[in-house]
Amino acid sequence: MTNSRNTLLAICLWVTCGNAFAQTADWPLYGLDSKEQRFSPLDQISTDTVKTLGLDWSLDLPLEARALQATPLAVDGVLYFTVALNVAYAVDAVTGKVIWTFDPKSGAERPRELRLMNGVSRGLAYDKGRVFVAATDGRLIALDAKSGKPVWQVQTIAAGDRKQSTGAPRVFNGKVVVGNSGADFGTRGYITAYDQDTGKQLWRFFTVPGNPADGPDGAASDSAMTIATKTWSGEWWRWGGGGTVWGGLTYDAEVNHLYSGVGNAANYNPRLRSPGGGDNLFLASIVAVDADTGEYAWHYQVNPNEAWDFKATADMVLADLAIDGAPRKVLMQAPTNGFFYVIDRTNGKVISAEKIGKANWAERIDLETGRPVEAPDIRYEKGPVTIWPSPWGVHNWHPMAWSPKTGLVYVPTMKLPAIYFTNPAIIEEAGQQVIGGRRVALPIGAHYTPVEIDPDDGTGTLVAWDPVAQKARWRVPQQSMVNGGTLATAGGLVFQGHGDGAFVAYDAETGAELWKFQAGNGIVAPPITFAVDGVQYVSLLVGYGNSPDDQGWRYGIHPSRLLTFKLNGKAQLPKTPAPHFDAPPSPGPLPAIDAAAAKRGETLYSGGCGMCHGGGDRPAGGNGPDLRGSAIARDFAAMRKVVKEGTLALRGMPLYDELTDEELRDIQQYIWTFSSPTQ
Repeated sequence: MTNSRNTLLAICLWVTCGNAFAQTADWPLYGLDSKEQRFSPLDQISTDTVKTLGLDWSLDLPLEARALQATPLAVDGVLYFTVALNVAYAVDAVTGKVIWTFDPKSGAERPRELRLMNGVSRGLAYDKGRVFVAATDGRLIALDAKSGKPVWQVQTIAAGDRKQSTGAPRVFNGKVVVGNSGADFGTRGYITAYDQDTGKQLWRFFTVPGNPADGPDGAASDSAMTIATKTWSGEWWRWGGGGTVWGGLTYDAEVNHLYSGVGNAANYNPRLRSPGGGDNLFLASIVAVDADTGEYAWHYQVNPNEAWDFKATADMVLADLAIDGAPRKVLMQAPTNGFFYVIDRTNGKVISAEKIGKANWAERIDLETGRPVEAPDIRYEKGPVTIWPSPWGVHNWHPMAWSPKTGLVYVPTMKLPAIYFTNPAIIEEAGQQVIGGRRVALPIGAHYTPVEIDPDDGTGTLVAWDPVAQKARWRVPQQSMVNGGTLATAGGLVFQGHGDGAFVAYDAETGAELWKFQAGNGIVAPPITFAVDGVQYVSLLVGYGNSPDDQGWRYGIHPSRLLTFKLNGKAQLPKTPAPHFDAPPSPGPLPAIDAAAAKRGETLYSGGCGMCHGGGDRPAGGNGPDLRGSAIARDFAAMRKVVKEGTLALRGMPLYDELTDEELRDIQQYIWTFSSPTQ
């Protein structure tokens, strides 16, 4: 069958079967429709008219609104979105005026756990006049959409469990479902469904087995855990197991399944985690459950016996594709491991899988068994091994879009390898970790070091992928590695923001660049489009962070914003500084440094501080203040109040009250080694 015939049949299937919101002017769900295709039927902004697209209004957001990753929702002329720490906004979609804000004050509830994931938020959910916010500290909160006032709230994470809520909840059939993150810190994954009206828990599905001595986990996961437990060995539960579901939740209304993309292992090293071997279900898997009961239906594991921080948490797109001349109900996903999968969503059988980027850990996927044909020694059994991709993946959480008009999926991809290794000291260190304790060190039993080997390592590419032919139709290289999610429209366009701050519209058929706007800060969030009173708009959140890719965007220098565009928009973006690569000015004299103390402090600092603040030759990159010019880092009393007493927890600075004063002084000494000297 030719590609044109495939495309024609795909369009026919889209028209006849339809998306849940195919004719809407709103953007009411995370992926627009329940199939999460991120394809809008709006076509006022098109390949012919996009050249006149202009900024209509912009909204500058507070300093703490960093590392913006959320998909806004548009309902009845109101935009709903979240920023860091899951602070929620309702904004007039036409004027940009703030209607209400809601701050769940996550830093007050669980200030220690702020250290886990920088408080990032990928969005919220809306249904029947209510907005559902998954607070960073684990509370699921229902808000009245008109007033922003809480209606109910429930805690989804047990006290002491090292989890956060970072992903957007999903809504369907009177339910709201939420997952969580934290596998890297030694925890056990699950998803939970709640009643939208009351917050009552309806069911919970665990993604990995717990300690058998603790008894069954409940009826909703009995059959699944019977299957999963047989694939583990040893005392895996002491590590938590992992398998958190922090993204990749998709509801299938046609077969009444909820699909969960399950995360990586805890710990990474399978010889520690499960010394007797085994696939370790349901790590790095797509799991289908009955949406009403949470009962297991099927699973497909993309990485058996996961060992590299690979995960299946990327968003999943549902579609009806013409394969071998017949329509098939499929699920499409590009997880971190570098393959693009097309799976029969009625039974979990893989239909096809091919590499969408460089991935040397496996030769191919055996379609008879569904298992990867792996390269030898990739679990660092015989020493360090260099693997493409790194834990960042060829594709990560940044949403992809599918166009039924072109039959193509538009995937933001990355290229970066990592060297994986372990040794007796690392294994001993991992064995000493107390899971559930306060220490920030990752009990992973292995290390990885990102490296750049190929000339294009550390860059990104927008790939237009044909899921039927399983090959790229076009690629657009990008100098920034981490870029935004995509949006496809009936106007023949693909929109994507870049890490360098460019917001671009491409021709969906050819990849030709048709329009560009410089947003004044890096972009990792996906755009949306909607219409109010017959006028089509495009909106997205702008604010870089949580990336190894330094593009010169700095906390406190480059503002985060919500931008909205329309044809012939005339607004001007407020003046914004250019990317900033220089060290900040010195706040005063640099004291003498104790080399031994600084060496001890480097170990403590690298365990958590550097993730937000950078360090050494690693700039902060927009996640938090650049400590090279920090006055607080020069003043021990002030630093103690911030770090050990949590005075800035409400602004996203975690509490590290377990540190001794001596340890904190060691950290301070290390900070001075890379601080700005007196000018």
